[in-house]
Amino acid sequence: MTDPMAIVARDLQFTYAGRLRPAFRDVSFVVEPGECLLVVGPSGSGKSTLALALAGLVPYDIPGEFSGDLELDGSGVTATSPRSGASRVGIVFQDPGSQLVMDRVEDDVAFGLESLGWTLEAMRERVPQILEASGLGGHGRRRPTRLSGGEQQRLALAGVLAPRPGLLVLDEPTSNLDPVAAAGVFERLERIRAERSHTVVLVEHRVERAWPLADRVLALGRDGSPIDVGAPTEVLARSGTAMAAAGIWLPARVPGGSSRPATAEPLDRGPDSPGDEPGAPIVRAHGLRFGYERSRTAEPAIRGIDLEFRAGDRVALVGSNGSGKSTLARLLVGLLRPDRGWVRLGNQDPSRLPAARLSRVAGYVFQEPERQFLATRVDQEIALGLTLGEKSSAIQLMDRLGLPLETFADRSPYQLSGGEQRRLSLACALVRDPAFLVLDEPTFGQDRLGYESLLEILHDRVGDGACVLAATHDERLVEDFAGRRIALEDGWVITDERVGVPSSTDRLPDQPDSAALVGPS
Repeated sequence: MTDPMAIVARDLQFTYAGRLRPAFRDVSFVVEPGECLLVVGPSGSGKSTLALALAGLVPYDIPGEFSGDLELDGSGVTATSPRSGASRVGIVFQDPGSQLVMDRVEDDVAFGLESLGWTLEAMRERVPQILEASGLGGHGRRRPTRLSGGEQQRLALAGVLAPRPGLLVLDEPTSNLDPVAAAGVFERLERIRAERSHTVVLVEHRVERAWPLADRVLALGRDGSPIDVGAPTEVLARSGTAMAAAGIWLPARVPGGSSRPATAEPLDRGPDSPGDEPGAPIVRAHGLRFGYERSRTAEPAIRGIDLEFRAGDRVALVGSNGSGKSTLARLLVGLLRPDRGWVRLGNQDPSRLPAARLSRVAGYVFQEPERQFLATRVDQEIALGLTLGEKSSAIQLMDRLGLPLETFADRSPYQLSGGEQRRLSLACALVRDPAFLVLDEPTFGQDRLGYESLLEILHDRVGDGACVLAATHDERLVEDFAGRRIALEDGWVITDERVGVPSSTDRLPDQPDSAALVGPS
């Protein structure tokens, strides 16, 4: 087993090839063996890039200019071979599915060990051991693609922990997990910290659970330079105000911390808010059933769902990973066609509408933003298919979302941070002003300022008569925005209740008879 590693960073700076501004700069810190360093900062501050540097992927595998000194147990990363680093450092990315490569759970864990030269006998002993410790005992022969998001995250963590690295780097490991799955990941990290078996670097927006794990906190500003670094209580005492101003989420229950700035006013969610008056349903679904596999024995992802939504509805779609939220969301906007039942957007079947017409009345934002990007520049992406007047609105919208085109126009959508990608995908849907807007995990990777800007924009759209449905694990968003909460479990609607702002009635007629939103087919 590799002993926990010490980290010494002096004046680190990295600039991606073709970029003028460094991703991070002037970063210095010391982490003792077995300690946990929590890295916080607004979206685009270089947190993920720093994680890649600690894992040895910068500067080896990512083109750019790297400077400064980074030592792991006294060895400089630029003097260490990537293979040597791989045996001592493990990294878990934001999207666990991106690092799962084999057809069976046990093979995925064994793949990393085999790459490091472990013997077959040693692998046969280690694989079931680490799966059991990670809560995946008995799942060795399952397909990783059939695991829930929480199970995939545990598998990614198991694969990284299997070779017993001295340094564990985690880049927002709970970003796409439901609260129960996220709690499971933090419980595992709490055990690791208590054992002091690994040095841990944790990049995380969910500071309520992450903050107590930290021995040291590194806070990065919007320009990638440090705001402060040190013991958690000292950093809050010295720099809490500056961190809040930068948009960093702070732990509300820690003395000196606050999840909101002191000047923030709660958004009006009273019964007289715009958009609360019942109107004709704009979306109806009846008897929905859908399965990804066509065999008779396969379990459907969605079963027997009846719903309707009206103008002004603010809907939170909640449920555990694998409960069917994303599948239902795609059915409602026509990206999937039901096996049974029907969906009507106005009086039309959205799955049969041409994409250009559909995008004007129904907007959809994927959980993985890069899946919907088509252009190589941000300004081209936001302008696709827009009229001249809409392009003018796009400029203002990008400003509101913290992506001003004077700064981001020529950047590749694929080179943005995770939070910036999310906001760009939101802008591409919002700019067409659809009557029905469906968002899959819209607050993923967002700092506090980005979250508040998004919330303000969504309130404006609902006030103008749109219906917004957000599939989310973020209970903060449910509390701050939703007027209706629909919970799924195993493809069924288990609760459909009003919360906060009163929503429209949920009576479902036998057949669609609402006014057309998109005209004759």
